[in-house]
Amino acid sequence: MKTKTTVILISLFVLCFFLIQCQRSQKAAKIGEPVFDVELIDAQENKLRLSELKGSVVFVNFWAAWCPPCIEEMPSIEALFRNLSGKPKFKMITILYRDDVDRITKSAKEQGYTLPIYRDPDGSAAIRFGITGVPETFIIDKNGILRDKVIGPYTWDSPAVTDTLLKLINE
Repeated sequence: MKTKTTVILISLFVLCFFLIQCQRSQKAAKIGEPVFDVELIDAQENKLRLSELKGSVVFVNFWAAWCPPCIEEMPSIEALFRNLSGKPKFKMITILYRDDVDRITKSAKEQGYTLPIYRDPDGSAAIRFGITGVPETFIIDKNGILRDKVIGPYTWDSPAVTDTLLKLINE
């Protein structure tokens, strides 16, 4: 009897796991399709909805301080931000993934970073974007369409990236 109960419980757990994974994959952002609206919060408790940025090219990066590749790419993200932040049709959002926003904001200021840092309080942004880990970066065009997704670290301040983003900005 005990073995039968254990088998049933394990089967139910596996079924629930697969149902959750299927639900996640259906909701995940896909290249060429509109992204879902999400709400983020910065260190000063200001709320930002992704839909508020429609009309701008949006660079979205999920990262964490406990992630060495994230830390490795952060200087290039900061350089990209400084290079394009003067463009009114460019917005950058960096989203902490399972990390402490207050500690990270303080550390970022100490390192001279000026890029915007947000938290995803209920994890819905990570689910909606379908992230599998960090770092992951998404480029959204002015119409709210996902144009690119990069999994893993990247050199974001390269001339090729800047040119690509400027083309999207100028479309």
